[in-house]
Amino acid sequence: MTFDLSAYLNEKRQRIEAALDHYLPPTDAVPQTLHESIRYSMLAPGKRLRPTLVIAAAEAVGGSAEAVMPTACALECIHVFSLIHDDLPCMDNDDYRRGRLTNHKVYGEAMALLAGDALLALAFQLIADNAAPAPADRVLQTLRLIAEASGTWGMVGGQVVDMQSQGQAVTPETLRYIHAHKTGALLTASVLAGALLAEASAAQIEALRAYGEHIGLAFQIADDILDVAGDEAKIGKPVGSDQKQDKATYVKLFGLEESRRRAHAEVEAALQALAPFDAKADPLRGIARYIVEREL
Repeated sequence: MTFDLSAYLNEKRQRIEAALDHYLPPTDAVPQTLHESIRYSMLAPGKRLRPTLVIAAAEAVGGSAEAVMPTACALECIHVFSLIHDDLPCMDNDDYRRGRLTNHKVYGEAMALLAGDALLALAFQLIADNAAPAPADRVLQTLRLIAEASGTWGMVGGQVVDMQSQGQAVTPETLRYIHAHKTGALLTASVLAGALLAEASAAQIEALRAYGEHIGLAFQIADDILDVAGDEAKIGKPVGSDQKQDKATYVKLFGLEESRRRAHAEVEAALQALAPFDAKADPLRGIARYIVEREL
């Protein structure tokens, strides 16, 4: 039977969004405006790719969605925190995200900044809450993994080099660093978090680490391509923003066709990393293919 990725993603998205609604502060709790701002961005339409990867990796090694849901939602909190901050005038200065006005355009810059801060703190609260079903030592490993992937050794570090590279002639090595850290680190951490909490073996974790690193790079190359060749109505944000800001991208360095080739090569390497796994890893396989098939 052919695996139905669309049905899988829809079912997981519904469960993740129900859990997010449960975990997020209610809008009638003080300070109300902060919580409205948080919910505005967190519950906006989205793929929920990172929390889905947490769940899919856990399932691939025999775990369940229920057992990793708090950490799955934590990864989405960190992702959305980064989006809110990226959109601010001091960063990318974007007016639209996911087809709607960005957080700071609705709630102001100060509230958007604080909403992002609050989401980062909530993420680690949720990971700690995962200690009930998961072994404490695995939760501790997961906390460290996600903290490292989020900060100076991961997403934030990659964002800094990305900013510093605007308008500069960068090497392929620098470009790979930006993509592997700014985007790839959190995607890899999502995969590993699910595996760790589901008590994967050392060999399984290393295979999933390779998978995560390859899909992380493929995802950002695909984003570079979509910024040039995507449909604004479908991707939910203006196309051409990377070029407008003279950012370092794969398309800028290698051209459109070579970028497509490299994205597909990363996906093939990710699929190869999953060779030791059985059909329980089919969602991970489907997600890898989806990364380069979305409007490319």
